[in-house]
Amino acid sequence: MNIFRLAGDMTHLASVLVLLLKIHTIKSCAGISLKTQELYALVFVTRYLDIVTDFISLYNTVMKLIFLGSSFSIVWYIRRHKIVRRSYDKDQDTFRHYFLVLPCLVLAILINHKFTFKEVMWTFSLYLEAVAILPQLVLLQRTRNIDNLTGQYVFLLGAYRALYILNWIYRHYTEPHYVHWITWIAGIVQTLLYADFFYYYFQSWKNNVKLQLPA
Repeated sequence: MNIFRLAGDMTHLASVLVLLLKIHTIKSCAGISLKTQELYALVFVTRYLDIVTDFISLYNTVMKLIFLGSSFSIVWYIRRHKIVRRSYDKDQDTFRHYFLVLPCLVLAILINHKFTFKEVMWTFSLYLEAVAILPQLVLLQRTRNIDNLTGQYVFLLGAYRALYILNWIYRHYTEPHYVHWITWIAGIVQTLLYADFFYYYFQSWKNNVKLQLPA
């Protein structure tokens, strides 16, 4: 654990809390992609298969439970809550997210650190997380009406991954033989996908105008 890893974890946690705050208090999921949330739920399920077999620390276990519980709660709210689901823009959220799952699975089978079920699933979760934000970004480009909480949620998600890159750089220079190419490449790809959003987010903040993405 180092300051960059802790900051990344807290930023990730903050992104989830912001989204739950929006859904629970405003009773709206407008601007939120169900497709992205389903992909994240799949990411956490396949990444945390070791939660019942390997104990690393109380902090690690609690964080895993939080991300598992929150991801399924968000999906439930959008799909089942009698008020929240009315605000879901199904007609705009049409990205075929299942087309992302199979290529990521095939890539995980072909390129992994060790060919075991848990290791392949963990690698699959890395690849899938790298592209899971795509349906959300496409939805924001289509609607162009981004409220503050939705914008903060996406920004915090991108910031979490950027902080993790700093964590990897720090560990590379402070821990002998610390090399994880798969994690690094997936993380860099994921961060690059946010580059356009970051640009317009900071422009809107700088000029004190409503955040809008180009169509």
